[in-house]
Amino acid sequence: MATLTLEELSEILAPGQPVAGLDLGTKTIGLSVSDLGRRLATPRPVLKRVKFTQDAELLLAFAAKEKVVAFVIGLPVNMDGSAGPRVQATRAFVRSMSEKTDIPFVFWDERLSTVAAERTLIEMDVSRKKRAERIDSAAASFILQGALDRLSSLARTAGDD
Repeated sequence: MATLTLEELSEILAPGQPVAGLDLGTKTIGLSVSDLGRRLATPRPVLKRVKFTQDAELLLAFAAKEKVVAFVIGLPVNMDGSAGPRVQATRAFVRSMSEKTDIPFVFWDERLSTVAAERTLIEMDVSRKKRAERIDSAAASFILQGALDRLSSLARTAGDD
């Protein structure tokens, strides 16, 4: 199935199906998962990246364990809106994953997600060392929460029709 827009995803999601958030880094993959009502994103432990095949297996095992029906993956667009090498790497990762699974991916603009996640961790008085361990999953939660909020908005709009 490869990629969908968030609007397309909202049309095929059934109630009670969780969605995962991903923050794809060069060394780790930050993970988060929604509750069954898709209202709240919760961070999960990061995956340490090794090589694509192992990364894919770990990600799909996570999806099976959490019963995830879609991935919302942060797209690291530059602040000026242009696409740099990290955007290309993220799109390549999703293309490769689409050969291994039917779980759809939705790209989500992740500008400032890491900054927002770090600020939140600082406000929670998390130590610098622990922030480094948690930042990727916190960013994944921030990405997913934005998508969940948009899904909720789309559902309300559909209900008004």
